[in-house]
Amino acid sequence: QAQLVESGGGLVQAGGSLRLSCAVSGFSLDYYIIGWFRQAPGKEREGVSCINSSDRQTYYADAVKGRFTISRDNRKNTVYLQMNSLKPEDTGVYYCATAHPHAVTVGGCPVQYDSWGQGTQVTVSS
Repeated sequence: QAQLVESGGGLVQAGGSLRLSCAVSGFSLDYYIIGWFRQAPGKEREGVSCINSSDRQTYYADAVKGRFTISRDNRKNTVYLQMNSLKPEDTGVYYCATAHPHAVTVGGCPVQYDSWGQGTQVTVSS
């Protein structure tokens, strides 16, 4: 059974950094697109970033461009989200998810994801 487990969240001051990990078990990440999402209290879930399986092309939401970096290590079956220059508005629960390599995309990232993790809390204090 496929399982995604996020880790690395925590409490950090504005301007600080965190690195989130998404460890996948039950299937190989090699052929899947991976996305990171976040949901702030009282707000809808929003896409943060995604990374392709084949060419490892990456895409970012405007709000995180230049501050966040997504990467993948297929040997470890793990995807990372390096978050620098964090802001209070980055606070939320962060989720990773997988999508089929031929999924329909908008802005470079799939519109539909198949498997999700349980999320990890990121809190940025001002």
